[in-house]
Amino acid sequence: MKKFIFLATFLSVFAHHLNAQIYIAPDGDDSNSGTIEQPFGTFPKAISEASPGDTIYVRGGVYDLTSTITITAVQNGSEDQIFTLTAYKDEVPILDFSGQSIGSKGISLRANYWHIKELQITGAGDNGMEINFGSNNIIEQCQFYRNRDSGLQLSNLSANNMIINCDSYFNADPPDYADADGFAPKLTVGDSNYFYGCRAWVNCDDGWDGYLRGADDITTTLENCWTWGNGYLEDGTDPGPRANGNGFKMGGGDNSNSDSLMHHNILINCVAFSNKNKGFDQNNNLGSMTLYNCTGYENIAANYRIQRALSPDQTLTIKNCVSFFGLVQLGSFAVQETNSWLSPFVVTADDFLSLDTELASLPRQADGSLPEIEFLHLAQGSDLIDAGVDLGLPYEGEAPDLGAFESDYVTSVNQNSILYSYKLLQNYPNPFNPSTTIEFSLEEDGFTTLKVFDITGREVETLISKKMNVGNYTINYFNPGFATGVYFYQLKSKDFVASRKMILMK
Repeated sequence: MKKFIFLATFLSVFAHHLNAQIYIAPDGDDSNSGTIEQPFGTFPKAISEASPGDTIYVRGGVYDLTSTITITAVQNGSEDQIFTLTAYKDEVPILDFSGQSIGSKGISLRANYWHIKELQITGAGDNGMEINFGSNNIIEQCQFYRNRDSGLQLSNLSANNMIINCDSYFNADPPDYADADGFAPKLTVGDSNYFYGCRAWVNCDDGWDGYLRGADDITTTLENCWTWGNGYLEDGTDPGPRANGNGFKMGGGDNSNSDSLMHHNILINCVAFSNKNKGFDQNNNLGSMTLYNCTGYENIAANYRIQRALSPDQTLTIKNCVSFFGLVQLGSFAVQETNSWLSPFVVTADDFLSLDTELASLPRQADGSLPEIEFLHLAQGSDLIDAGVDLGLPYEGEAPDLGAFESDYVTSVNQNSILYSYKLLQNYPNPFNPSTTIEFSLEEDGFTTLKVFDITGREVETLISKKMNVGNYTINYFNPGFATGVYFYQLKSKDFVASRKMILMK
């Protein structure tokens, strides 16, 4: 009997440990137990009490902080047991580091498998957050503003991190005003970091800066990201020539290594406008750059400037992109197709529903996704609609639109096309937790499979494997058992094969 009592007690403690909830509040006390009724008062105390799989809930209010919050490798999680540091429900925690000395960072994440969500980080003496030797982390719906260097920087081989639906703005580094970017996957950064749905505006240096010094031959991916107004201070003044003011600075080296380094960039559905310098900037990057369905508008020096020859076997690919009211300066080596500056297109203001730049800074939607606005969306009747080439990205109508925003105007012609053509649409919502909707169309009757793969290409689930008839289909995909991460779903029917990426967030 004693054995059974001991086993039951052990299992109860073990289950509690895996699901522990720890609370911290501005008026908490570290002598408390860390419950919602008796929260801790400091981040170091709450973090030290957490184990892999635990959630630290941060209650709303202002935290006046003077020391860096450091999360070390001692607190590494795992793919199955990730640490979570998140706002409690709809409360708004503001981590105010204004009392820090210059050079001190707000949060230094030096661990793996952390999910940090819905925190506002401001006033840090250096970066608002630096991921330093940290990999496989998720930073979601965080705001970084008025820090005294880049809002979020990735350094020292930090790899496979996902930055989802975050904003970084008004960051500036006095007195030189030379280095404060919105997001900075640069210098010694690692490989395969991914930004989705992020915005960077009015940072004194660049929106995104990917120049290297210590790293080489790495890849960074940005999808559905917007950047504008960089190179200026919050009050609109120009701090001087050291404030570069590019939207997306895609990498390369500087100083003695400017002739050698490769930072491969993949930009999908990204927007750069009203930056002091260039919208999409090569800098000294000698690696491959791929720009699909991007939009540049009203950037002072150029919307796109990528002119320097690349290293052997590297490529510059630009397709389905739009430029309006700004230069396009590309080397002859660029592989181009159906861009708005190529024949037969002529872009005018009438091609857009709105050119009101103020719309871009509107509040995000309730789920953290970008605001639904008309800015730079194509107007009905524009010849940029259905004018692109199929790049494997979701689209409406007979072909992809040009630029970052796909229109959904339905005509009798493309309605028939949607009904009777093969198509695999992007799941929604995306990112999702724990369920999402997948829609697809079949042009003919035939044996059909719909499978899910993890980031390594390993098949993890079969959703459909049977003969199906022509038509449109909708399935609700639900799998709370999967770990947080990037997955792919693939549709096969006869000779048709298509894949899409989806992101599971927990």
